[in-house]
Amino acid sequence: MSHQHHDGCGHESHDHDHDHDHDQSNLGYQDNLFIHIDRQNVVALNAVGNAPNIIKPWHARLDEAQFLESDADDQLIIRIPFTGSVRLKAMLLKAGPEGQTPAKIALFANQESLDFDDIPDKTPTQEFDIPRNREVGEYSLKTAKFSNVSHITVFVPASQGADTSRIYYLGFLGTWTQHKSQPIITVYEAQANIADHEKIQGMDGTWTAPGH
Repeated sequence: MSHQHHDGCGHESHDHDHDHDHDQSNLGYQDNLFIHIDRQNVVALNAVGNAPNIIKPWHARLDEAQFLESDADDQLIIRIPFTGSVRLKAMLLKAGPEGQTPAKIALFANQESLDFDDIPDKTPTQEFDIPRNREVGEYSLKTAKFSNVSHITVFVPASQGADTSRIYYLGFLGTWTQHKSQPIITVYEAQANIADHEKIQGMDGTWTAPGH
């Protein structure tokens, strides 16, 4: 399918809202990963709207003022980076209305550069059929396949009959681990010893090709 893309920068389903007793003010679920999504770098392809705006805090999940809609046709790609390594256990989705509801959602783990040309040659990590309704649905993920994720790509292959697809809210449940960084070890020399340092090619008046 041919697209003229515009970037929007910046099936186990339980089709009901979850009103748990813990932390209703912002996160809802204790394992909601909202604060661990790098929202300013969430990008959408073939989209109208600001992609980060559908990554909402729990208390705003039902808000329909902000949404993301496909542009040239009903296909949509959303690239979502995390601020660390996550183990995903569920996706949360509010879409619609009616025919604008995605027919399916396909998830690709750690394939951050996927575009519409790549998708046909790739196998989704997991995919779901999406029912028509305006509630927040929870879609269970196969945790073993999403155990060390730094980036998730969401693909909408088609709507349920409308010319475009629309998403109001997208979220994820799971656990987060900070990226491990290599420690920087600095060695201070009381007096530099020229014999300890490799020569920079060309500095001694001669040059030897690498490997010779």
